[in-house]
Amino acid sequence: QVQLVESGGGLVQAGGFLRLSCEVSGSIFSINAMGWYRQAPGKQRELVAAITSGGSTNYADSVKGRFSISRDNAKNTVYLQMNSLKPEDTGVYYCNADLHVTRWTAYNYWGQGTQVTVSS
Repeated sequence: QVQLVESGGGLVQAGGFLRLSCEVSGSIFSINAMGWYRQAPGKQRELVAAITSGGSTNYADSVKGRFSISRDNAKNTVYLQMNSLKPEDTGVYYCNADLHVTRWTAYNYWGQGTQVTVSS
């Protein structure tokens, strides 16, 4: 059973920082792209940042220069370092991963979400 387990959310004041982690557990063959999405109340889920297996990254315009995504392939873990947080960064942050459970079978998985609240 493959699971994505997130941690690191919480309440922080504007200008502060948080670091989110997401570990992939279970029987897998390989992990391809990984990413972080967020969903604010009343809004659609949006991509925040993504990273390929080779380390290429892309970011939403709203977080460029403030957030940084990275991954530790040995630990099957992806991180999101969030600096200079703003109240508009508030939302539930979800980890996402494209991975192969066998050499020939790939699925897309979501984590359960972790709440990030930025107070003004």
